[in-house]
This record gives sequence, C-alpha cells and structure tokens, in this order.
Amino acid sequence: MTVSEQDAAESAPRVVSSFLEQRKEQIAQRWADAPLFRSVFTVSRDEAVEACKAVVEALSEVAVTGRLEDIAAPGFGTVRDQLGRMAATRARSGSAPAQIAAEVAGLRAPAVDLLREEFADPTAPQAQECVLTLTLLLGTLRLVVMETALDANTELIERQRQQLLEVATPVIELWEGTVAVPLIGTLDSARSQIVMESLLEAIVDQRARYAILDITGVPTVDSLVAQHLMKTVAAARLMGAECIVSGIRPAIAQTIVQLGIDLGSVLTRASLADALAYALGKQGIEMSRSDAGASAR
Repeated sequence: MTVSEQDAAESAPRVVSSFLEQRKEQIAQRWADAPLFRSVFTVSRDEAVEACKAVVEALSEVAVTGRLEDIAAPGFGTVRDQLGRMAATRARSGSAPAQIAAEVAGLRAPAVDLLREEFADPTAPQAQECVLTLTLLLGTLRLVVMETALDANTELIERQRQQLLEVATPVIELWEGTVAVPLIGTLDSARSQIVMESLLEAIVDQRARYAILDITGVPTVDSLVAQHLMKTVAAARLMGAECIVSGIRPAIAQTIVQLGIDLGSVLTRASLADALAYALGKQGIEMSRSDAGASAR
C-alpha cells in the first residue's frame, strides 16, 4: 500500500496497526530468519513464519489501542504466550538475558524497513512519526519478552534450589527399621519442611521404628533451629517412630542452655554412633567393640 493523504490524517498508531495487519506476511517471512526464531524453530521454517504472524497480529491489536508503552495492554498476552515461551526456552538452554534482549531488538530493523517503503518520502514528518511509533511498540515488545524470560529464570532457579535442598537432605537406612538424616549447613524453614517431609516418607516406606536426626554438620543452633527440630521429632512420633537427635557438640549444648531452650522431651545422643547403638539396643541387637572397630551381632 501507499500512505495516502487520508492515511496521513489518521493517528500514527492506526497507520502502524494497518501496516502491520496488511504486511504481516512479509514481516513474518523476514522475522522467521532472525536468530530469535531460527534458534527455536530448527525443524520447520513454516512454524516460525506462523509464530511470527501471530506476534505481528498481536502488535497490530496493541497499536490500534494507542497503548504503545503499556506492557499490560491486552494484545501483549499473545506475545507473552508466543515470544515469552521462546525466550524462556532460550534462557533455560543457557542464553544470557542480554543476548535474548539483543535478539528481540533485532526484529526492529526488518519491520521498520518495510514501513519506510510505505511512504513516498520516508523523511516526511508523518513517516518519521510512524517509524517512531513502531519503534516504541517494538521497544515495549522487548520489555514484555524480557519480563517473561526473567520470570521463567526465577522459576527455574527456584526449582533448582528445591532440588538442591532435596539432594542435600538425604534419608539413609542405617539398619532395618532405623533411618537417619545427616544435616549439614544452615537449617532454615524451607529446608526444615523438606527434612520433615523426606523423613516422614522414609518412615512409611521403610516401616522405620527409629529415626535419627544428626546435626553434627549444623554450625549453630538457635531457638528457630530448635523449634524446627522439635516439630520434626513430634511429626515422627505421630507416624509411630521414635526420633533421636544426635551430634550435639559441647558448644551447641552450651548455646541451648544459654538460650533456655527446653529439649527435655527430645531424646538426644552425643554422636550418630551412639544414636544408632541406642536404636539397635531397643531392638534387642547388642553392640560390641573390637580392635577393628564396632560391629553388630
């Protein structure tokens, strides 16, 4: 199309919206070869073209409303669904946010070049205003994509953190009917919840009668850590298992006394070996020590 005097009388956003709608095929064909789409749609270029068309149509819907810099504009919902998922895929594969932002910015030039071809005089004020409008629109598009990619990154980091917590909190079967959780590092609320869930699952799966919480690797014990431990002990009791806290070093014992924390209802032992010996003894298994070390008979 050629921009007529009637078009020139319209607002730039409407001109840009009409341009995007009428030239979406050409824009889509050019965008399909851009790194952002080419790196995701590696098998079928036709799929990339269709994805590009959906994005162009969404931008046309936003332009006609005049909400060029509003990332909450309804039309950007399609962009979030399409480009957002693509950017999230790139982010999960290791692409840096700056790289994704640059790839989205790379969509501007092909679209602007086509827009300039619509005007007999690309330097005319109306042409410049429309180019500025399209530039603003694509700038907001980049913000929307980056927002979605960052949200995906945040979710990925949270999942990885959760997985690390689970890996860092293993439940070990020490003996038939006896399980243990060796805790290493700080025990916060999130990790305490995982400890409790993992221990309770192990008690059910292993039909354990004794559960040992070994805190040898916990650097400090404060009132919050003590509270978490007591909750875990109580939960284990409700599942029918006796819970033993081991690894209370002299320094930690002094801290507990100074803080006035009452662990009177919690069975404690100085070391994991002592806790295991107690659990085995309760099951009628005697422990003896030889020169080679401890053995069970």
